Amino acid sequence: MPKDAAVEEFAGLVRALKARDGRSYEALGRRLSVSASTLHRYCSGATVPQEFAVVDRLALLCGADEEERRALEAAWTEADGARRRAASPAPTPVPAVSAAPESNPEPSAPEADRARPRRGAPAPLLVAAAVGLVVLALAAALLGHPTRTAFAPSPASTAPGRTAAALPFTWSIGSQLWEGGCGHTYLVDRAPRAVAPPPVAADSGAWAGTHGAVHGGEALVRITVQGRSPSDAVVLHALHVRVVDRAAPLPWNAYRMDNGCGGAVTARHFAVDLDRPRPLARPADGLDASGAKVRKIPAVSFPYKVTSSDPEELLVSARTAGCDCRWHLELEWSAGGRTGTVRITDGGKPFRTSGTRGRPAYVHDSAEGRWITDSESGQTG
Repeated sequence: MPKDAAVEEFAGLVRALKARDGRSYEALGRRLSVSASTLHRYCSGATVPQEFAVVDRLALLCGADEEERRALEAAWTEADGARRRAASPAPTPVPAVSAAPESNPEPSAPEADRARPRRGAPAPLLVAAAVGLVVLALAAALLGHPTRTAFAPSPASTAPGRTAAALPFTWSIGSQLWEGGCGHTYLVDRAPRAVAPPPVAADSGAWAGTHGAVHGGEALVRITVQGRSPSDAVVLHALHVRVVDRAAPLPWNAYRMDNGCGGAVTARHFAVDLDRPRPLARPADGLDASGAKVRKIPAVSFPYKVTSSDPEELLVSARTAGCDCRWHLELEWSAGGRTGTVRITDGGKPFRTSGTRGRPAYVHDSAEGRWITDSESGQTG
């Protein structure tokens, strides 16, 4: 399916949900913890969300049944694949192999003997063996990577030592977030001429991966938790921060993103100071900047309750000025007499945040099509 058709099909389903509900973009966005402008971009097809969780919450709010949610996820998967393919560089053409010179059309006797098929390895057997290897590889891949459903986190998000089925809830993360959809800094070990222009926020993960970028000064991590039952609640008791490694801040260039800025809603906000000996996730006031006026959302501490129809979203803001820190989170929960702790990581690896103090800082000048320094742009940092 062409990428524009896949994105338009997904956007049409999102528009239908929004029209069914009848609420404004701002009202729905506030419930989904996204800005009105971001939700409008989803409906118009201008942007495809990086995660299905936000669209699944919209479906729940608008009363979609299980079959509609499955169709919506299938459409999102196609649209997300189209977005990723569009963001990937085109493959390098393979040069054609030149033909053998006409001056020597007949191979020598040894060469002719080498070119002749061996009796011990008939061509049909080689083909059958190759097909068998492909089948085995596909089977191993399918067994190792189960198909993700609307209720299950991606395989990379499953806590070590536990399967998704063992938990009474599912969870997923977003680890390439920008404050307000625009304010973020990445550290990249490249000169400005070797760094691509800032992406839109929805493509930040692909951009960061291509450049080997590390969060500069602050990392925002969104954790979405959803129960498996509409009636049996899961209680979330605490969120702990574990710093597993500290080193000197990276001596890389700092690149500031400022593309696609919009409003944001941060309801369950936790501030983390990674420079402290024992960092804590402290509840902080959130902001509703989706409308014309910024409104403060008072901090709400644990415990929280989640069900399948009432998910919870936690936003962690982890800052550092003095270290290259690798860290993860641990979420304590209880349900039906059971208790446990889930380790929250970035696809099985620790999150990483490095200080930027004293590093050369650049912003992108879209008019000139290049990265320029703060002094050239008139900014003070």
